[in-house]
Amino acid sequence: MTWIAAVARLRARREPGVLVTVATVRGHAPREAGAKLVVGRTGTWGSIGGGNVEAVAIDRAREMIAASQPEPELMDFALNDKVTNRHGVQCCGGTVSVLLEPLPVVRAVAVFGVGHVGLELARILARQDLDLHLIDSRADLLDDERLGVLADAVAQVHVHHTPLLPEEVLAELPPGTHVLIMTHDHAEDAALCDAALRTDHLGSIGLIGSAAKWARFRKRLATEGGHDDAAIDRIKTPIGLPDIAGKEPATIAVSVAADLLRTFESAGD
Repeated sequence: MTWIAAVARLRARREPGVLVTVATVRGHAPREAGAKLVVGRTGTWGSIGGGNVEAVAIDRAREMIAASQPEPELMDFALNDKVTNRHGVQCCGGTVSVLLEPLPVVRAVAVFGVGHVGLELARILARQDLDLHLIDSRADLLDDERLGVLADAVAQVHVHHTPLLPEEVLAELPPGTHVLIMTHDHAEDAALCDAALRTDHLGSIGLIGSAAKWARFRKRLATEGGHDDAAIDRIKTPIGLPDIAGKEPATIAVSVAADLLRTFESAGD
C-alpha cells in the first residue's frame, strides 16, 4: 500500500496517525530524502529504511498518537558506530533528519437541510479540512448542478438524499459528528432533534430557529419524547454568533460557521 493510500485509510477509519518523512540526508543513509512511512496505532505502511532510525521514529510516532494535541517534530540521527542507539547500531556513515507530522482524526459535520442557508453554510464549511455530510429530503437541492459550487472543496463532501426519514442518517454518521438541523419543515426538524438525542455517538447538536419554535420543541421533547432537561440542553439554539444579526442566508451561514469553529476550539477536537 502506498503512503497516500495509507493516509486515506486512516482518515476513512477515523484513526489518528503520523506521517514520517526523511527530510534531509548527508552522506550515506538507508533511504533518500523524501522516503515516507505512515504510522498508525497498530500498523505501519511504507519505510524510511528500517533499523534504529525507523524503530525510533515509530516509537515516537506512537507517543504522538497518544498525546492530546501533538505538534510536528524534527528528529536527527547520526549513523555511525559511536552513537548509542535504542534499537541497535546503524553505521551507514551519514546523518539523517526525519520529520514527523501528526495526522489527526478529521472533524465531521452534518448539515440537515441544504436550502438557502444550508447551501451557503456548506460553501463555507467546504473550505475546512473536515468530513462534510449534506442531507436533504428534496432531491433537486442535492443535484450536481446546484452543488457544483463545492467542486473545489477542501472537505470531503458526502451527499445523502433521504426522501422519507432523514433522521435515519444519524446512525450512519461518524463518531463525534457535529449536527446542524435546518430543514425546510419544522416537523422534520422536531423528528431530527428527538432522534439526535437518542443517538449516543454524536458531537454537538445545533438547531436553527426562533425562541418560539424552540419553546414548542422543548415541550414536545419532554412530554412526547420523554427526554429530561439535561438531555434537551444538549441542543443549542439559536445557533450562530449573537452579535451577527443579519437575516440574509449568507450572513446567517457566516455566523453559524463561526460559532461552530468556536465550538471546535473550545472542545479541542
